[in-house]
Amino acid sequence: MTTAQFAAAYAALTASHEVADHWVQMDSQATAKGDPGRSGAVACAKHVATYTATQALALAAVNRSTGARLSWKRGALALAVSAATHYIADRQGGHWGDEQPRGIVRLAAATGKTTWLQRDPGAGYLMDQAWHKGWIGIAALVAAGGRGGEAR
Repeated sequence: MTTAQFAAAYAALTASHEVADHWVQMDSQATAKGDPGRSGAVACAKHVATYTATQALALAAVNRSTGARLSWKRGALALAVSAATHYIADRQGGHWGDEQPRGIVRLAAATGKTTWLQRDPGAGYLMDQAWHKGWIGIAALVAAGGRGGEAR
């Protein structure tokens, strides 16, 4: 792995995350993806499918245009990490103030963020985005991993 490979993968995955989560995602998916049952699971799966396709296109474009020489196997694994962790977080749903907070909101409260969550209505969203971006960093490490500069 080289610094340039990591930087290329991180830039592609982060920029495409923003596009996929805020432009590509349908409003119907955004409002239903945390709902219990099959309909929520389907809405979340559709969102994650378009999210992953957007990231794959960006990763391929950056790889090709920069000559980063990322391994396609490692790229696919990185996309799987990003997709799985995105689905896990988005499927949890829940907001601060819910009778039974779930997912990222519950994790944030358990790690001492309760006052912030109570004070700031946008804190739950920020915690969600921080979760996604943390995993994107790990996915970029996976994509760039292996022996530096070797195409596979």
